[in-house]
Amino acid sequence: MAFGWIDEQALVRRRAGLVRTLRPRPADSPLLDLASNDYLGLARHPEVTEGAARAARAWGAGATGSRLVTGTTELHAELERELADFCGFEAALVFSSGYAANLAAVTALAPHGSLVVSDAGNHASLIDGCRLARGTTQVVGHADPDAVRKALATHEGPAVAVSDTVFSVDGDAAPLAALAQVCRAYGAGLVVDDAHGLGVLGEGGRGAAREAGLAGADDVVVTVTLSKSLGSQGGAVLGPARVIEHLVNAARTFIFDTGLAPAAAGGALAALTLLRREPERAARARAVAAELHARLTAEGLSAVRPDAAVVSVRAPSPEGAVRWAADCRAAGLAVGCFRPPSVPDGISRLRLTARADLSGVQIERAVRVIGETRP
Repeated sequence: MAFGWIDEQALVRRRAGLVRTLRPRPADSPLLDLASNDYLGLARHPEVTEGAARAARAWGAGATGSRLVTGTTELHAELERELADFCGFEAALVFSSGYAANLAAVTALAPHGSLVVSDAGNHASLIDGCRLARGTTQVVGHADPDAVRKALATHEGPAVAVSDTVFSVDGDAAPLAALAQVCRAYGAGLVVDDAHGLGVLGEGGRGAAREAGLAGADDVVVTVTLSKSLGSQGGAVLGPARVIEHLVNAARTFIFDTGLAPAAAGGALAALTLLRREPERAARARAVAAELHARLTAEGLSAVRPDAAVVSVRAPSPEGAVRWAADCRAAGLAVGCFRPPSVPDGISRLRLTARADLSGVQIERAVRVIGETRP
């Protein structure tokens, strides 16, 4: 039977407690949301939704083509200018998703004969970029600049180190300044994914690279997503103008993909404008994360100290994590549930998102529910 092996894999997943299912949510969900990546609470902000609606009315529902054909509107160009200016880089290039942006940055900057040094805790999109790149990939220990140094020391030719800035599983931050120092000692580039840093870290949420003093450097490339702190959809690559020009001509996920929908670009632009006006949202998201961590650990739970807005709570097993998340949901709280293979160390977790718009009462309620439903 065609695809018979699928049934065998499904059985293995069921036995391991690793079956994943889609759960459509209603527009007016009654759940307290600590599962999404809406760090600044902007996805439903009236200015952001109006920005999206206004763009759709002006430009239509879709981009109508690839960026190099009909998929680049004046709105896309404005968004690229604003992103580059906000984060402190020379230029930016917008993609249809953060995943596509990561694939583009890694594959286009790792030609034949190059070395890609990849952190063991990197997001799947960076890992896939390494797999598709024509260079050789070497995976090194998590957040370990010395391991990066040892890898670069054995290679002659083009090289690039690739890392998340804030790792999505535990919410810990990469040592960006130390990584950049190592890369410069060996003439290597540094590509970092700031999906969980933009809007949370740096002055007014300008990102982890800005916080580390690396914004605008000619050997640093940053990828971001518009679907987390900015409450919209899409992704972008920020860096030197010559790198961005290279991506326009060499990045397959840019050349052959339909452009970002105008509504998403309009929503992201509105969110960026709002963040410029209300920079305190970034500090509030970090403060909520710190309070969640303090309260959870006070309850005797094993929570990882957050460096940004992700708070991770360890679960006893994959099955225990699924049951815990389900019990939280039944009690009115939505939390993330991370299990293998999404976690590189094999340890299952609940993953909580600290949002800038969470009140003290909501934080207290979330901690109470998590504590009362622990396996």
